[in-house]
Amino acid sequence: MRLCRPVLAVLAISLASPCFAETSEPIRVNNPPAQQNAFIDLLALMSGHCKTLEVAGRTYACKTVAYAHGDKGRVNFAVAVDDPSDDSHVVSFSGENGKRADDNSYELPIDRMLLNSKHRPRVDGLPVPAEQTSIGVCRQTGNFAARKVKDVTCSATDNEGRKYELLFVSDGSPVSVRRIRQSAPSIQDPFK
Repeated sequence: MRLCRPVLAVLAISLASPCFAETSEPIRVNNPPAQQNAFIDLLALMSGHCKTLEVAGRTYACKTVAYAHGDKGRVNFAVAVDDPSDDSHVVSFSGENGKRADDNSYELPIDRMLLNSKHRPRVDGLPVPAEQTSIGVCRQTGNFAARKVKDVTCSATDNEGRKYELLFVSDGSPVSVRRIRQSAPSIQDPFK
C-alpha cells in the first residue's frame, strides 16, 4: 500500500499535466543573440490595461507597459505579462527609426521580438531575453512630453510565423517619464 501512493501521485501528475499546457513554456528561437552595448536613457511607464495581448497563439493579461529608449536609438515597448506561473515573463516589441506624424502619434517599425521568461539564462541575476527576428509595427497615440498616452497597438510576426498582438489602453493617469541619462534624439520629428 505504501508503494501504491507514490505511483498514484506520479500517475495523477502525468495525467493532469496537459491541463496546464497554456502556462509560459519557453518559445523556441532560432536567431543568434545580437550583441548590443546600449543603455536605456528614457523610460516611460504607462498605467492602464491590455485589451489584447497575444503571444505566439496564447492569450495573456498584462501588468504594465513601458516605453524604453536606448542611447543607440533602439526602442522597446515592453509588456510585463500577468503570468502566475512566471514572474519574469516579459515580451518586448523592439525596433529603430520611429517616426512622429504629429504631436500625438508615434509609429515604430518592429524588427525583433524580445522574449523573456524564468527559463532564460541569467546575467547578474536578471534573465536575458531571447531575440526573435520579426516584422511589424507599433503605434502610440498620445505624447510623453505632455505625459498623456491614450493607447499603444502593436502587431508583429516572427520569422517562424508566430504572431504577437498588443492593444494597451491607458486609464488616463499621467505617464511616468524618467530620463536616465542624456543622449542624442533618435526619433524622426518633422516638427523640428
